[in-house]
Amino acid sequence: MAPEDRRAALIAATIPLLREHGTAVSTRQIAEAAGVAEGTIFGVFPDKASLLRAALMSAFDPQPAIDAMASIGTRAELRERLREAVAMLRAGMRANANLFTAPGELMARDAEFRERMMRGRQRMAAGLAALMAPDRHRLRRSPEDAAHLLLMLIAVSAHRGFGHDGGFGDVDDDEIVSMLLDGLLIRHSPDPSTGSAP
Repeated sequence: MAPEDRRAALIAATIPLLREHGTAVSTRQIAEAAGVAEGTIFGVFPDKASLLRAALMSAFDPQPAIDAMASIGTRAELRERLREAVAMLRAGMRANANLFTAPGELMARDAEFRERMMRGRQRMAAGLAALMAPDRHRLRRSPEDAAHLLLMLIAVSAHRGFGHDGGFGDVDDDEIVSMLLDGLLIRHSPDPSTGSAP
């Protein structure tokens, strides 16, 4: 197996173990999951920390989410587009829920990792903004602002720490989209009590 293929295989084997055990996962567990001798890891990575860092970068790679958002297109109605994006982004965040403390540890001492995480968030926000762009004229705020608000709502609903204590444990995809759009859409229908548009 070529070194790059071996590296990719080790990273792929490490990600689910990180999700289950966090950074306490052992190189022995990783080697067993990858079907290689433990020493093989150190022929590809200088140490365990380097492998964990590479696995975290892969787990938090925004490109699959960005590609999925681009595939949604803009033909469907805005609410339907965002519902699809929210379902996909929440699934990804939930899969990585146990990993969110590890990037905090790395970001404290790894400027490159911190920069990649920040760029990733910006790129995901840009993907969401592109989904909203055709309806820019209907929004009180720019698609870019709305995208950042939506990402915050998704993150709050996906993180376990906000579940019962924060009151977001039972929120579903439709409700997240509704929280965003029903507070941002410019309403043109008259108010029944006054007869005028809000």
